[in-house]
Amino acid sequence: MRLNDASVVIRPRSTWEAMDLGVLLSQRHRRLLMTSWALLTLPLFALLSWGLWDSPSLAVLIFWWLKPAFDRLPLYILSKAMFGEPPTLKQALRQWPRLLKGQLLASLTWRRLSLQRSFVMPVAQLEGLDGQQRQQRLEVLLQRDAGAARWLTIIGAHLEGALWIGLMVLFYLLLPQQVALDWSWQSLISAATQDWRWLEHLTNLFYALVLVVWEPIYVACGFSLYLNRRTVLEAWDIELVFRRMRQRLISASGVLLIAVMLLMSPAHSVWAAEPAISPDSPRLLDQPLNTQVARDGIKTILEQPPFKNREAVTRYRFSEDPPGAQASGDGQTPQWLKSLLQLFEGQHFRALANLIEIALWGIVIGAVGLLIWRYRDWVQAFVSRRPTLDVKAVRPLPQQAFGLDLKPESLPADIAARAESLWQSHPREALGLLYRALLSRLSHDFNIALEAADTEGQVLQRIEQLQQPALLAYSKNLTGHWQGMAYGHRLPPEQVRQELCDGWRVLFDPEAFH
Repeated sequence: MRLNDASVVIRPRSTWEAMDLGVLLSQRHRRLLMTSWALLTLPLFALLSWGLWDSPSLAVLIFWWLKPAFDRLPLYILSKAMFGEPPTLKQALRQWPRLLKGQLLASLTWRRLSLQRSFVMPVAQLEGLDGQQRQQRLEVLLQRDAGAARWLTIIGAHLEGALWIGLMVLFYLLLPQQVALDWSWQSLISAATQDWRWLEHLTNLFYALVLVVWEPIYVACGFSLYLNRRTVLEAWDIELVFRRMRQRLISASGVLLIAVMLLMSPAHSVWAAEPAISPDSPRLLDQPLNTQVARDGIKTILEQPPFKNREAVTRYRFSEDPPGAQASGDGQTPQWLKSLLQLFEGQHFRALANLIEIALWGIVIGAVGLLIWRYRDWVQAFVSRRPTLDVKAVRPLPQQAFGLDLKPESLPADIAARAESLWQSHPREALGLLYRALLSRLSHDFNIALEAADTEGQVLQRIEQLQQPALLAYSKNLTGHWQGMAYGHRLPPEQVRQELCDGWRVLFDPEAFH
Protein backbone atom coordinates (compact mmCIF):
# COMPACT_ATOMS: atom_id res chain seq x y z
CA MET A 1 0.00 0.00 0.00
CA ARG A 2 1.66 3.21 -1.20
CA LEU A 3 0.18 6.11 0.72
CA ASN A 4 1.96 8.65 -1.44
CA ASP A 5 -0.06 7.47 -4.45
CA ALA A 6 -3.45 7.90 -2.76
CA SER A 7 -5.99 9.66 -4.96
CA VAL A 8 -7.61 11.39 -1.96
CA VAL A 9 -6.26 13.41 0.93
CA ILE A 10 -5.29 11.09 3.79
CA ARG A 11 -6.41 12.69 7.05
CA PRO A 12 -8.67 11.81 10.00
CA ARG A 13 -12.33 12.53 9.29
CA SER A 14 -15.62 12.21 11.08
CA THR A 15 -17.72 9.16 10.26
CA TRP A 16 -20.26 11.04 8.16
CA GLU A 17 -17.50 12.90 6.34
CA ALA A 18 -15.82 9.58 5.63
CA MET A 19 -19.03 8.18 4.16
CA ASP A 20 -19.40 11.32 2.06
CA LEU A 21 -15.90 10.62 0.77
CA GLY A 22 -17.09 7.13 -0.18
CA VAL A 23 -19.96 8.62 -2.18
CA LEU A 24 -17.57 10.92 -4.03
CA LEU A 25 -15.19 8.04 -4.66
CA SER A 26 -17.99 5.93 -6.14
CA GLN A 27 -19.07 8.84 -8.33
CA ARG A 28 -15.54 9.24 -9.66
CA HIS A 29 -15.47 5.60 -10.81
CA ARG A 30 -19.21 5.13 -11.34
CA ARG A 31 -18.93 3.92 -14.93
CA LEU A 32 -16.57 1.09 -14.05
CA LEU A 33 -18.43 0.17 -10.86
CA MET A 34 -21.93 0.15 -12.35
CA THR A 35 -20.90 -1.61 -15.56
CA SER A 36 -19.01 -4.35 -13.76
CA TRP A 37 -21.85 -4.84 -11.28
CA ALA A 38 -24.44 -5.05 -14.05
CA LEU A 39 -22.40 -7.50 -16.14
CA LEU A 40 -21.87 -9.67 -13.08
CA THR A 41 -25.30 -9.67 -11.43
CA LEU A 42 -27.91 -9.24 -14.16
CA PRO A 43 -27.08 -12.48 -16.03
CA LEU A 44 -27.18 -14.38 -12.75
CA PHE A 45 -30.49 -12.71 -11.89
CA ALA A 46 -31.91 -13.74 -15.27
CA LEU A 47 -30.72 -17.30 -14.69
CA LEU A 48 -32.34 -17.42 -11.25
CA SER A 49 -35.61 -16.01 -12.61
CA TRP A 50 -35.66 -18.54 -15.42
CA GLY A 51 -34.83 -21.47 -13.18
CA LEU A 52 -37.29 -20.42 -10.45
CA TRP A 53 -40.05 -19.02 -12.63
CA ASP A 54 -42.74 -20.52 -10.42
CA SER A 55 -41.14 -19.06 -7.27
CA PRO A 56 -40.28 -15.40 -7.91
CA SER A 57 -39.93 -14.62 -4.22
CA LEU A 58 -37.38 -17.39 -3.78
CA ALA A 59 -35.42 -16.13 -6.79
CA VAL A 60 -35.12 -12.59 -5.47
CA LEU A 61 -34.33 -13.91 -1.98
CA ILE A 62 -31.40 -15.95 -3.30
CA PHE A 63 -30.22 -12.98 -5.35
CA TRP A 64 -30.37 -10.75 -2.25
CA TRP A 65 -28.58 -13.35 -0.13
CA LEU A 66 -25.66 -13.48 -2.59
CA LYS A 67 -24.93 -9.75 -2.28
CA PRO A 68 -21.77 -10.25 -0.12
CA ALA A 69 -20.27 -12.32 -2.94
CA PHE A 70 -21.08 -9.58 -5.46
CA ASP A 71 -19.76 -6.83 -3.15
CA ARG A 72 -16.23 -8.16 -3.43
CA LEU A 73 -15.90 -6.90 -6.99
CA PRO A 74 -16.57 -3.18 -6.28
CA LEU A 75 -14.35 -3.40 -3.19
CA TYR A 76 -11.51 -4.72 -5.34
CA ILE A 77 -12.01 -1.93 -7.87
CA LEU A 78 -12.10 0.77 -5.18
CA SER A 79 -9.03 -0.57 -3.39
CA LYS A 80 -7.05 -0.40 -6.63
CA ALA A 81 -8.43 2.96 -7.72
CA MET A 82 -7.79 4.46 -4.29
CA PHE A 83 -4.03 4.21 -4.81
CA GLY A 84 -3.85 5.18 -8.43
CA GLU A 85 -4.20 1.77 -10.12
CA PRO A 86 -7.81 1.47 -11.32
CA PRO A 87 -8.28 -1.83 -13.17
CA THR A 88 -10.01 -2.17 -16.50
CA LEU A 89 -13.41 -3.77 -16.80
CA LYS A 90 -11.92 -6.94 -18.21
CA GLN A 91 -9.33 -7.20 -15.44
CA ALA A 92 -11.94 -6.67 -12.74
CA LEU A 93 -14.26 -9.37 -14.08
CA ARG A 94 -11.36 -11.80 -14.38
CA GLN A 95 -10.38 -11.19 -10.77
CA TRP A 96 -13.84 -11.87 -9.35
CA PRO A 97 -13.59 -15.71 -9.23
CA ARG A 98 -10.30 -15.37 -7.33
CA LEU A 99 -11.90 -12.95 -4.89
CA LEU A 100 -14.49 -15.57 -3.92
CA LYS A 101 -11.93 -17.97 -2.47
CA GLY A 102 -11.50 -16.29 0.89
CA GLN A 103 -14.15 -16.93 3.57
CA LEU A 104 -17.08 -17.03 1.14
CA LEU A 105 -19.02 -19.56 3.20
CA ALA A 106 -18.76 -17.44 6.32
CA SER A 107 -19.87 -14.34 4.40
CA LEU A 108 -22.99 -16.13 3.18
CA THR A 109 -23.96 -17.82 6.45
CA TRP A 110 -23.41 -16.52 9.97
CA ARG A 111 -21.90 -13.20 8.83
CA ARG A 112 -24.59 -12.49 6.25
CA LEU A 113 -26.89 -10.48 8.51
CA SER A 114 -24.13 -8.45 10.16
CA LEU A 115 -24.89 -4.74 10.17
CA GLN A 116 -21.16 -3.90 9.96
CA ARG A 117 -20.70 -5.99 6.81
CA SER A 118 -19.40 -3.18 4.60
CA PHE A 119 -17.03 -1.96 7.33
CA VAL A 120 -15.41 -5.31 8.17
CA MET A 121 -15.35 -6.79 4.66
CA PRO A 122 -11.92 -5.25 3.81
CA VAL A 123 -10.37 -7.07 6.80
CA ALA A 124 -10.92 -10.45 5.16
CA GLN A 125 -10.53 -9.43 1.52
CA LEU A 126 -7.75 -6.83 1.59
CA GLU A 127 -5.81 -7.80 4.72
CA GLY A 128 -6.43 -11.54 4.31
CA LEU A 129 -6.97 -12.10 8.03
CA ASP A 130 -8.90 -15.07 9.35
CA GLY A 131 -9.59 -16.78 12.63
CA GLN A 132 -8.05 -15.31 15.75
CA GLN A 133 -6.14 -12.62 13.88
CA ARG A 134 -9.31 -11.39 12.25
CA GLN A 135 -11.12 -11.34 15.59
CA GLN A 136 -8.37 -9.31 17.24
CA ARG A 137 -8.31 -6.92 14.32
CA LEU A 138 -12.06 -6.41 14.48
CA GLU A 139 -11.92 -5.76 18.22
CA VAL A 140 -9.62 -2.83 17.51
CA LEU A 141 -11.48 -1.51 14.47
CA LEU A 142 -14.95 -1.74 16.01
CA GLN A 143 -14.03 0.32 19.05
CA ARG A 144 -15.07 3.31 16.97
CA ASP A 145 -17.14 3.86 13.82
CA ALA A 146 -19.12 0.64 14.38
CA GLY A 147 -22.29 2.63 15.02
CA ALA A 148 -21.86 4.54 11.77
CA ALA A 149 -21.43 1.26 9.89
CA ARG A 150 -24.66 -0.06 11.38
CA TRP A 151 -26.53 3.10 10.46
CA LEU A 152 -25.12 2.86 6.96
CA THR A 153 -26.66 -0.60 6.55
CA ILE A 154 -30.00 0.41 8.08
CA ILE A 155 -30.31 3.57 6.00
CA GLY A 156 -29.15 1.67 2.93
CA ALA A 157 -31.86 -0.96 3.37
CA HIS A 158 -34.54 1.72 3.61
CA LEU A 159 -33.07 3.55 0.64
CA GLU A 160 -33.14 0.35 -1.40
CA GLY A 161 -36.82 -0.08 -0.63
CA ALA A 162 -37.61 3.55 -1.47
CA LEU A 163 -35.76 3.37 -4.79
CA TRP A 164 -37.45 0.06 -5.59
CA ILE A 165 -40.91 1.49 -5.04
CA GLY A 166 -39.97 4.68 -6.86
CA LEU A 167 -38.81 2.74 -9.89
CA MET A 168 -42.11 0.85 -10.04
CA VAL A 169 -44.05 4.12 -9.80
CA LEU A 170 -41.87 5.64 -12.51
CA PHE A 171 -42.59 2.67 -14.76
CA TYR A 172 -46.31 3.21 -14.27
CA LEU A 173 -46.01 6.93 -14.97
CA LEU A 174 -44.07 6.32 -18.19
CA LEU A 175 -46.80 4.17 -19.68
CA PRO A 176 -48.40 5.65 -22.82
CA GLN A 177 -51.55 7.61 -22.14
CA GLN A 178 -53.74 5.33 -24.20
CA VAL A 179 -52.54 2.31 -22.26
CA ALA A 180 -52.93 4.09 -18.95
CA LEU A 181 -56.56 4.95 -19.73
CA ASP A 182 -57.46 1.29 -20.19
CA TRP A 183 -55.22 -0.04 -17.46
CA SER A 184 -55.42 0.30 -13.72
CA TRP A 185 -54.01 -1.55 -10.77
CA GLN A 186 -57.36 -3.27 -10.30
CA SER A 187 -57.30 -4.61 -13.83
CA LEU A 188 -53.67 -5.61 -13.37
CA ILE A 189 -54.49 -7.60 -10.26
CA SER A 190 -57.50 -9.23 -11.89
CA ALA A 191 -55.34 -10.19 -14.85
CA ALA A 192 -52.71 -11.52 -12.50
CA THR A 193 -55.13 -14.09 -11.15
CA GLN A 194 -54.42 -16.14 -14.26
CA ASP A 195 -50.78 -15.31 -14.84
CA TRP A 196 -49.40 -13.13 -12.08
CA ARG A 197 -45.79 -14.34 -12.06
CA TRP A 198 -44.62 -11.91 -14.74
CA LEU A 199 -45.53 -9.04 -12.44
CA GLU A 200 -43.40 -10.37 -9.59
CA HIS A 201 -40.47 -11.02 -11.91
CA LEU A 202 -40.82 -7.48 -13.25
CA THR A 203 -40.70 -6.01 -9.75
CA ASN A 204 -37.71 -8.24 -8.96
CA LEU A 205 -35.96 -6.84 -12.03
CA PHE A 206 -36.53 -3.34 -10.70
CA TYR A 207 -34.77 -4.38 -7.48
CA ALA A 208 -31.80 -5.73 -9.44
CA LEU A 209 -31.57 -2.43 -11.33
CA VAL A 210 -31.66 -0.49 -8.05
CA LEU A 211 -28.67 -2.49 -6.80
CA VAL A 212 -26.71 -1.57 -9.92
CA VAL A 213 -26.81 2.04 -8.76
CA TRP A 214 -26.84 1.75 -4.97
CA GLU A 215 -24.70 -1.23 -4.02
CA PRO A 216 -21.35 0.20 -5.26
CA ILE A 217 -22.08 3.34 -3.22
CA TYR A 218 -22.78 1.20 -0.15
CA VAL A 219 -19.50 -0.69 -0.57
CA ALA A 220 -17.59 2.56 -1.15
CA CYS A 221 -18.99 4.12 2.03
CA GLY A 222 -18.00 1.09 4.09
CA PHE A 223 -14.53 1.08 2.51
CA SER A 224 -14.03 4.78 3.29
CA LEU A 225 -15.05 4.14 6.92
CA TYR A 226 -12.44 1.37 7.06
CA LEU A 227 -9.73 3.64 5.61
CA ASN A 228 -10.63 6.42 8.01
CA ARG A 229 -10.37 4.08 10.97
CA ARG A 230 -6.96 2.84 9.85
CA THR A 231 -5.84 6.43 9.32
CA VAL A 232 -6.65 7.20 12.95
CA LEU A 233 -5.12 4.00 14.32
CA GLU A 234 -1.93 3.95 12.27
CA ALA A 235 -1.45 7.73 11.90
CA TRP A 236 -1.20 7.63 8.14
CA ASP A 237 -1.42 11.41 7.94
CA ILE A 238 1.59 11.82 10.25
CA GLU A 239 3.52 9.22 8.30
CA LEU A 240 2.86 11.13 5.10
CA VAL A 241 4.12 14.35 6.71
CA PHE A 242 7.38 12.67 7.74
CA ARG A 243 7.80 11.19 4.28
CA ARG A 244 7.43 14.61 2.71
CA MET A 245 9.91 16.08 5.19
CA ARG A 246 12.40 13.36 4.35
CA GLN A 247 12.04 14.05 0.65
CA ARG A 248 12.63 17.75 1.21
CA LEU A 249 15.67 17.04 3.37
CA ILE A 250 17.12 14.68 0.79
CA SER A 251 16.71 17.30 -1.90
CA ALA A 252 18.44 19.90 0.31
CA SER A 253 21.17 17.58 1.65
CA GLY A 254 23.87 18.98 -0.65
CA VAL A 255 23.39 22.53 0.58
CA LEU A 256 23.37 21.42 4.21
CA LEU A 257 26.60 19.45 3.73
CA ILE A 258 28.44 22.49 2.34
CA ALA A 259 27.16 24.66 5.19
CA VAL A 260 28.36 22.16 7.81
CA MET A 261 31.82 21.97 6.22
CA LEU A 262 32.15 25.75 6.27
CA LEU A 263 31.19 25.93 9.94
CA MET A 264 33.48 23.14 11.09
CA SER A 265 36.81 25.04 11.03
CA PRO A 266 35.83 27.97 13.34
CA ALA A 267 34.22 25.56 15.74
CA HIS A 268 37.45 23.57 16.14
CA SER A 269 39.38 26.66 17.19
CA VAL A 270 36.76 27.59 19.79
CA TRP A 271 36.71 24.11 21.27
CA ALA A 272 40.49 24.06 21.46
CA ALA A 273 40.50 27.35 23.39
CA GLU A 274 38.27 26.03 26.17
CA PRO A 275 40.11 24.45 29.15
CA ALA A 276 39.56 20.79 29.82
CA ILE A 277 37.08 20.01 32.61
CA SER A 278 38.20 17.30 35.08
CA PRO A 279 36.88 16.07 38.45
CA ASP A 280 39.54 18.15 40.19
CA SER A 281 38.66 21.38 38.45
CA PRO A 282 37.88 24.35 40.73
CA ARG A 283 34.37 24.74 39.27
CA LEU A 284 33.33 21.34 40.56
CA LEU A 285 35.23 21.46 43.87
CA ASP A 286 33.79 24.82 44.92
CA GLN A 287 30.14 23.65 44.67
CA PRO A 288 28.31 23.20 48.05
CA LEU A 289 26.81 19.87 46.92
CA ASN A 290 28.22 16.74 48.58
CA THR A 291 27.20 13.10 48.87
CA GLN A 292 25.03 13.45 51.98
CA VAL A 293 23.11 16.39 50.62
CA ALA A 294 22.51 14.54 47.35
CA ARG A 295 21.33 11.44 49.24
CA ASP A 296 18.88 13.46 51.31
CA GLY A 297 17.52 15.23 48.26
CA ILE A 298 17.03 11.98 46.40
CA LYS A 299 15.31 10.40 49.40
CA THR A 300 12.97 13.36 49.73
CA ILE A 301 11.99 13.11 46.08
CA LEU A 302 11.42 9.35 46.28
CA GLU A 303 9.14 9.75 49.29
CA GLN A 304 6.77 11.93 47.29
CA PRO A 305 4.35 11.06 44.49
CA PRO A 306 4.53 9.63 41.94
CA PHE A 307 7.31 7.45 43.38
CA LYS A 308 5.45 6.67 46.60
CA ASN A 309 1.71 7.02 47.15
CA ARG A 310 0.57 6.54 50.70
CA GLU A 311 -2.86 5.02 51.16
CA ALA A 312 -4.92 4.32 54.30
CA VAL A 313 -6.48 0.84 54.24
CA THR A 314 -9.25 -0.19 56.64
CA ARG A 315 -9.97 -3.88 57.16
CA TYR A 316 -11.31 -6.33 59.73
CA ARG A 317 -8.91 -8.42 61.82
CA PHE A 318 -9.11 -10.79 64.76
CA SER A 319 -8.31 -9.43 68.20
CA GLU A 320 -5.29 -11.71 68.63
CA ASP A 321 -3.70 -10.50 65.38
CA PRO A 322 -1.07 -7.81 65.80
CA PRO A 323 -2.21 -4.42 64.51
CA GLY A 324 0.46 -4.26 61.83
CA ALA A 325 -0.13 -7.76 60.53
CA GLN A 326 -1.78 -8.24 57.17
CA ALA A 327 -3.32 -11.29 55.72
CA SER A 328 -1.11 -13.17 53.36
CA GLY A 329 -1.95 -12.42 49.78
CA ASP A 330 -4.07 -9.39 50.74
CA GLY A 331 -4.97 -7.40 47.64
CA GLN A 332 -3.87 -10.18 45.32
CA THR A 333 -6.00 -12.39 43.09
CA PRO A 334 -6.02 -16.04 44.20
CA GLN A 335 -3.99 -18.35 42.03
CA TRP A 336 -6.92 -20.71 41.38
CA LEU A 337 -8.98 -17.81 40.05
CA LYS A 338 -6.15 -16.76 37.74
CA SER A 339 -5.86 -20.31 36.42
CA LEU A 340 -9.61 -20.50 35.84
CA LEU A 341 -9.66 -17.21 33.93
CA GLN A 342 -6.70 -18.28 31.82
CA LEU A 343 -8.51 -21.52 31.05
CA PHE A 344 -11.58 -19.61 29.85
CA GLU A 345 -9.41 -17.40 27.67
CA GLY A 346 -7.98 -20.37 25.81
CA GLN A 347 -8.64 -21.20 22.18
CA HIS A 348 -10.79 -24.24 22.97
CA PHE A 349 -13.26 -22.26 25.03
CA ARG A 350 -13.44 -19.55 22.37
CA ALA A 351 -14.25 -22.16 19.77
CA LEU A 352 -16.87 -23.59 22.13
CA ALA A 353 -18.32 -20.10 22.61
CA ASN A 354 -18.55 -19.67 18.83
CA LEU A 355 -20.34 -23.00 18.51
CA ILE A 356 -22.78 -22.01 21.25
CA GLU A 357 -23.39 -18.70 19.49
CA ILE A 358 -24.08 -20.49 16.20
CA ALA A 359 -26.43 -22.89 17.99
CA LEU A 360 -28.31 -20.01 19.61
CA TRP A 361 -28.68 -18.25 16.27
CA GLY A 362 -29.93 -21.50 14.79
CA ILE A 363 -32.51 -21.80 17.56
CA VAL A 364 -33.66 -18.23 16.94
CA ILE A 365 -33.95 -18.77 13.18
CA GLY A 366 -35.73 -22.07 13.75
CA ALA A 367 -38.16 -20.43 16.17
CA VAL A 368 -38.92 -17.68 13.65
CA GLY A 369 -39.45 -20.27 10.94
CA LEU A 370 -41.72 -22.27 13.24
CA LEU A 371 -43.79 -19.17 13.99
CA ILE A 372 -44.08 -18.39 10.29
CA TRP A 373 -45.17 -21.96 9.60
CA ARG A 374 -47.60 -21.91 12.51
CA TYR A 375 -49.23 -18.70 11.32
CA ARG A 376 -48.69 -19.25 7.60
CA ASP A 377 -52.32 -18.55 6.78
CA TRP A 378 -52.11 -15.17 8.45
CA VAL A 379 -48.82 -14.39 6.73
CA GLN A 380 -50.22 -15.41 3.37
CA ALA A 381 -53.27 -13.23 3.91
CA PHE A 382 -51.36 -10.07 4.87
CA VAL A 383 -47.97 -10.48 3.23
CA SER A 384 -48.35 -12.48 0.04
CA ARG A 385 -48.56 -10.47 -3.16
CA ARG A 386 -50.48 -13.19 -4.96
CA PRO A 387 -54.12 -12.16 -5.37
CA THR A 388 -56.41 -14.47 -3.50
CA LEU A 389 -59.98 -15.26 -4.32
CA ASP A 390 -62.64 -14.93 -1.69
CA VAL A 391 -63.71 -18.45 -0.88
CA LYS A 392 -66.78 -18.66 1.25
CA ALA A 393 -67.00 -21.49 3.66
CA VAL A 394 -69.59 -24.03 2.63
CA ARG A 395 -71.92 -24.67 5.50
CA PRO A 396 -73.73 -27.98 5.74
CA LEU A 397 -77.38 -27.73 4.80
CA PRO A 398 -79.82 -28.35 7.65
CA GLN A 399 -81.66 -31.64 7.57
CA GLN A 400 -84.53 -30.59 9.83
CA ALA A 401 -86.39 -27.41 10.81
CA PHE A 402 -89.42 -27.04 13.09
CA GLY A 403 -89.28 -30.81 13.48
CA LEU A 404 -89.81 -31.28 9.71
CA ASP A 405 -87.58 -33.38 7.47
CA LEU A 406 -86.06 -31.11 4.77
CA LYS A 407 -84.20 -33.71 2.71
CA PRO A 408 -85.34 -33.59 -0.94
CA GLU A 409 -85.53 -37.38 -1.16
CA SER A 410 -88.12 -37.43 1.62
CA LEU A 411 -90.57 -35.39 -0.51
CA PRO A 412 -92.88 -36.80 -3.20
CA ALA A 413 -92.23 -36.07 -6.85
CA ASP A 414 -95.46 -34.09 -7.38
CA ILE A 415 -95.92 -32.13 -4.18
CA ALA A 416 -99.03 -30.20 -5.27
CA ALA A 417 -100.89 -33.35 -6.38
CA ARG A 418 -99.98 -35.13 -3.16
CA ALA A 419 -101.21 -32.17 -1.09
CA GLU A 420 -104.53 -32.12 -2.98
CA SER A 421 -105.07 -35.83 -2.31
CA LEU A 422 -104.35 -35.41 1.40
CA TRP A 423 -106.45 -32.27 1.85
CA GLN A 424 -109.86 -33.99 2.10
CA SER A 425 -108.95 -36.44 4.83
CA HIS A 426 -105.81 -34.98 6.41
CA PRO A 427 -105.62 -31.19 5.86
CA ARG A 428 -102.96 -30.78 8.57
CA GLU A 429 -100.63 -33.19 6.79
CA ALA A 430 -101.32 -31.45 3.47
CA LEU A 431 -100.33 -28.03 4.87
CA GLY A 432 -97.33 -29.61 6.60
CA LEU A 433 -96.22 -31.15 3.31
CA LEU A 434 -96.45 -27.81 1.49
CA TYR A 435 -94.59 -25.93 4.25
CA ARG A 436 -91.92 -28.62 4.54
CA ALA A 437 -91.42 -28.59 0.77
CA LEU A 438 -91.15 -24.78 0.86
CA LEU A 439 -88.42 -24.90 3.51
CA SER A 440 -86.57 -27.60 1.57
CA ARG A 441 -86.63 -25.53 -1.63
CA LEU A 442 -85.46 -22.43 0.24
CA SER A 443 -82.55 -24.34 1.72
CA HIS A 444 -81.42 -26.26 -1.36
CA ASP A 445 -82.46 -24.06 -4.29
CA PHE A 446 -82.06 -20.56 -2.81
CA ASN A 447 -79.17 -21.36 -0.41
CA ILE A 448 -80.90 -19.81 2.58
CA ALA A 449 -79.09 -20.92 5.72
CA LEU A 450 -81.85 -22.09 8.01
CA GLU A 451 -81.08 -22.61 11.65
CA ALA A 452 -82.80 -25.07 13.92
CA ALA A 453 -83.87 -22.23 16.22
CA ASP A 454 -85.37 -20.04 13.46
CA THR A 455 -89.01 -19.00 13.75
CA GLU A 456 -91.51 -18.61 10.93
CA GLY A 457 -91.08 -14.85 11.06
CA GLN A 458 -87.30 -15.10 10.69
CA VAL A 459 -87.75 -17.39 7.69
CA LEU A 460 -90.02 -14.77 6.08
CA GLN A 461 -87.39 -12.08 6.72
CA ARG A 462 -84.78 -14.12 4.88
CA ILE A 463 -87.18 -14.72 2.00
CA GLU A 464 -87.74 -10.97 1.82
CA GLN A 465 -83.98 -10.48 1.32
CA LEU A 466 -84.23 -12.52 -1.90
CA GLN A 467 -86.31 -9.69 -3.43
CA GLN A 468 -88.79 -12.02 -5.14
CA PRO A 469 -92.29 -10.62 -4.53
CA ALA A 470 -94.19 -13.67 -5.82
CA LEU A 471 -92.24 -16.05 -3.60
CA LEU A 472 -92.63 -13.73 -0.62
CA ALA A 473 -96.41 -13.40 -1.10
CA TYR A 474 -96.89 -17.15 -1.44
CA SER A 475 -94.68 -17.82 1.59
CA LYS A 476 -96.64 -15.38 3.75
CA ASN A 477 -99.96 -16.94 2.69
CA LEU A 478 -98.75 -20.50 3.32
CA THR A 479 -97.08 -19.58 6.61
CA GLY A 480 -100.24 -17.89 7.92
CA HIS A 481 -102.44 -20.91 7.20
CA TRP A 482 -99.76 -23.26 8.57
CA GLN A 483 -99.55 -21.32 11.84
CA GLY A 484 -103.37 -21.26 12.14
CA MET A 485 -103.52 -25.03 11.68
CA ALA A 486 -100.45 -25.92 13.78
CA TYR A 487 -101.01 -23.59 16.72
CA GLY A 488 -104.69 -22.57 16.52
CA HIS A 489 -106.15 -25.79 15.09
CA ARG A 490 -108.18 -23.76 12.60
CA LEU A 491 -109.03 -25.42 9.31
CA PRO A 492 -108.45 -23.20 6.28
CA PRO A 493 -111.36 -22.56 3.87
CA GLU A 494 -111.89 -24.91 0.94
CA GLN A 495 -110.73 -22.40 -1.66
CA VAL A 496 -107.35 -22.15 0.07
CA ARG A 497 -106.49 -25.68 -1.04
CA GLN A 498 -106.67 -24.84 -4.74
CA GLU A 499 -104.98 -21.46 -4.18
CA LEU A 500 -101.97 -22.95 -2.40
CA CYS A 501 -101.57 -25.88 -4.79
CA ASP A 502 -101.83 -23.69 -7.89
CA GLY A 503 -99.41 -21.21 -6.36
CA TRP A 504 -96.92 -24.01 -5.75
CA ARG A 505 -97.15 -25.14 -9.35
CA VAL A 506 -96.61 -21.59 -10.62
CA LEU A 507 -93.50 -21.04 -8.50
CA PHE A 508 -91.81 -24.43 -8.46
CA ASP A 509 -93.41 -26.56 -11.18
CA PRO A 510 -94.51 -24.28 -14.03
CA GLU A 511 -94.54 -27.10 -16.63
CA ALA A 512 -97.07 -29.10 -14.64
CA PHE A 513 -99.23 -25.99 -14.19
CA HIS A 514 -99.47 -25.41 -17.95
